[in-house]
Amino acid sequence: MKKNTLTFLLCIFVMSLLHAQEATVKGRVIETNSGEPIPNVQLSIEESIYSTTTDANGVFTFTDSNLPLGEQILLVEKSGYITLRFPITIQSGSTVNFDPVLMEVDFTDAQSQIGVISLADDELDDDDGSSTNVSGLLQASNDVFLNAAAFDFSATFFRPRGLDNANGKVLINGIEMNKQFDGRPQWGNWGGLNDAQRNRDFSMGLTPNDYAFGDLAGTTNIVMRASQYRQGGQVSHAFANRTYQGRAMGSYNSGVSAKGWAYSVLISRRYGNEGFIEGTLYDANSFFASVEKIINPNHSLNFSAFYTPNRRGRSTAITQEVFDIKGNQYNPFWGKQDGDIRNARTREIEEPVFMLNHHWTISDKTRLNTNLGYQFGKIGNSRIDNNGTTLVTVNGQDTYIGGARNPDPNYYQRMPSYFLRFENPTANDYQNAYLAEQEFRNNGQFNWENLYLANQIATNGGKNAVYALQEDRIDDTQITANTILNTILTSNITLNAGLNFRSLKSENFASIKDLLGGTGFLDIDSFAEDTIDVDAGDIAQSDLRNRNRIVQEGDRYKYNYEIDATVAGGFAQAQFKYRAIDFYIAAQGSQTSYQRNGLYENGYFPGERSFGKSEKLDFTDFAAKGGLTYKITGRHLIDFNSAYMTKAPGIRNSFSNARQNNDVVIGVDSEKIQSVDLSYIYRSPIIKARITGFYTGFEDATEIGFFFTQSIQGQGEDNDAAFVQEITTGIEKRHLGGEFGIEAQVTPTIKLKAAGSLGQYIYNNNPNIYYTSADFDNPITFGDGTTKLKNLHLSGGPEQAYQLGFEYRDPDFWWVGATANYFSNGYINVSKLRRTDAFTTDTDGLPFNDFDENTARGLLQQEQFDDYVLVNIVGGKSWRINNYFVGFFATINNVFNQEFKTGGFEDSRNADYRKLVEESNRDTPVFGSRYFFGNGTTYYINAYFRF
Repeated sequence: MKKNTLTFLLCIFVMSLLHAQEATVKGRVIETNSGEPIPNVQLSIEESIYSTTTDANGVFTFTDSNLPLGEQILLVEKSGYITLRFPITIQSGSTVNFDPVLMEVDFTDAQSQIGVISLADDELDDDDGSSTNVSGLLQASNDVFLNAAAFDFSATFFRPRGLDNANGKVLINGIEMNKQFDGRPQWGNWGGLNDAQRNRDFSMGLTPNDYAFGDLAGTTNIVMRASQYRQGGQVSHAFANRTYQGRAMGSYNSGVSAKGWAYSVLISRRYGNEGFIEGTLYDANSFFASVEKIINPNHSLNFSAFYTPNRRGRSTAITQEVFDIKGNQYNPFWGKQDGDIRNARTREIEEPVFMLNHHWTISDKTRLNTNLGYQFGKIGNSRIDNNGTTLVTVNGQDTYIGGARNPDPNYYQRMPSYFLRFENPTANDYQNAYLAEQEFRNNGQFNWENLYLANQIATNGGKNAVYALQEDRIDDTQITANTILNTILTSNITLNAGLNFRSLKSENFASIKDLLGGTGFLDIDSFAEDTIDVDAGDIAQSDLRNRNRIVQEGDRYKYNYEIDATVAGGFAQAQFKYRAIDFYIAAQGSQTSYQRNGLYENGYFPGERSFGKSEKLDFTDFAAKGGLTYKITGRHLIDFNSAYMTKAPGIRNSFSNARQNNDVVIGVDSEKIQSVDLSYIYRSPIIKARITGFYTGFEDATEIGFFFTQSIQGQGEDNDAAFVQEITTGIEKRHLGGEFGIEAQVTPTIKLKAAGSLGQYIYNNNPNIYYTSADFDNPITFGDGTTKLKNLHLSGGPEQAYQLGFEYRDPDFWWVGATANYFSNGYINVSKLRRTDAFTTDTDGLPFNDFDENTARGLLQQEQFDDYVLVNIVGGKSWRINNYFVGFFATINNVFNQEFKTGGFEDSRNADYRKLVEESNRDTPVFGSRYFFGNGTTYYINAYFRF
């Protein structure tokens, strides 16, 4: 009996083993024309919880004893390629091998994305962070909401989850490209290289990335290896009216030869006298080359270089008064010189990048990628210096004579409101206001001839130039090195780890770009005045070691200093993938140091205060994150991510007035961030949808502002006027909201889509604030030393954005789409000075005797911008002729020419109660808020030939 029982149990055990045999589905995905493997292709077995992605060699594998058996549908999809669905039969204990799976480029999709990315060069090149749609348009993916945010919401400076682009990481060939100055990518460094940047790996939000720890707004790695490009080439030409007027581009990729060599080259040019905004010159050339040698199956060496010199004419925010007279295309920075448009404020970027990448396949399961990067060059921003003077000696006393009126055509003393600033204007005041309005309406542009004439008169009188064109320069030299390990520990566990190092030497100075016909420019501060202890002749010196220096074109002047910065760090990440749940954990550590080295001894801050090395700042930071995806069924998923991290402040927010002295920000500290998001995801052959709730909290953030004010209340020149540095520390912010996207393929040719975001992004405390200036000796505060910001909204695009749209793709390779986009809850950037106790304080240090709390509450109410709707239309057509492709892509943005504000800021020149009451009582304020206005109707047309 016992023997029979054992035999029966043994049979049951054997049968269970047979029943539990694993089934395997594997294969390799390659590009149809080139035969090159395609990494990061998403594969899933429909109606199941099983999904995977291809590796760098295009290989994928499903292995599990619980794979659904019988006839199934394998879904193969990647952005930029035509989605595949084909039947498979899975049997227990057997292997299904698909090698190769051929994917064909979706040219309509690829060209539309590349085309729209080209449209956003103005935002991508923006250096002040006003446009910060996460990782720029490079983040476009299969996610419906992200596509809406990238292609339709970006024109409004919308920020997904309210995040600045410093909160996203951009890598090229595994090397981080975010600047140490402010943490933001310098998009101009690789503008115009669209055809070389199609290979992108994007990880949304906190989700894991194989190349880096990442950041709140996601991680984009642009792969620019010669061996990874499809063999062939493309030439294209585009016409537009947004930022540039034309773009020509040509590229060729050799593919991998029999001897293991591959190369890729690209050249492009973008040009235009002006875009939608008047006078915005665009002059940009782009060059890219990459050579790779596959030494053997385990080793390859790639060298990539790109150089994208570009020169852009800039524009600025304008007051409502200026807008009412000149409209949303007005730009005060340009004027005609000898019949040609010349912009006084141009931005030039010349920063070539060189990369060497070694890829080592240690085994089938382990890869090591080591990278070395080198970047150098310059970023220059020009502006008019109207403080040129001449040193004269009268009765043994040195003095400086000269200086000139601000030449900007929209300078407040040239506007109609200036002549009506007093109560009960006279007939003469109205006459002067009318003449000013007519002059501004009919002319209103920069008068270059007057500047040259003023300098000619000065030269004839034996004096120095009154005007000069100044260029503020940042000349960086940076070396980057990192190594990234990816290893498959088991069939369920993958380990990613990396070490990185960056060393930066940054030269910062002003130089004379153009003397505008003058003979020389005296390097002193013409606003300097005698104090009790110091003669104005000393205070005025930019460099006490080179007094009263006459500078020529190309010479440095005003300020001159270096910043040395280093960052060393590493990360480790483990990814676990199981039948019903995927999860990950990751950690990161870094050490950051900054030090200023002053090369001029400034007259306001003599000795070590400005000359020589500053205090060395050191920041030790760490971060941890984790998340999971729970597969309820093949169609229903729950995704969760959370993180805590500290981040060192950028160079910009570490020194309070780096141009003049060595002072570091008092109490500067690393920013602390907590973040969590939870998503429900639905996917079926017809419908894809995601809804997400998110929260991010920031603590100990630092911000620095620079401006002239007449409300410093008894502390500055003439008692209440000074040019100040405003340093705000300990800032807390709260980002709370939700986003959704849904897409329905209602027929094989028609797709409907909807997306939206509802957020609230506010200050969460009253942070500390203090002011420094050359006009007073020590930092000053008002009242309790805080600014009352709690519950005020952060600026940076609308908090709410919604979209409805459709897309029609004809089997004959033409397509058209349209979207209607609604935006609301955009807010102005508030003046922090207005919300200090300086607002209630008179110049004698006592409260205003006429202060009214209800009036004050109205004056400090944060402005909310009007809601608006933008309609966009896109479309294209492609033809395949043998192995060649010809096509075009076109878009019209803001079809109905809607006028709208994308942002703005309150003026802090008048920031106290009494002055603001005076302003509010005027029909038109003299120092009103300044606004950024969105573009009207714009178009873009791109035609291409691909071979």
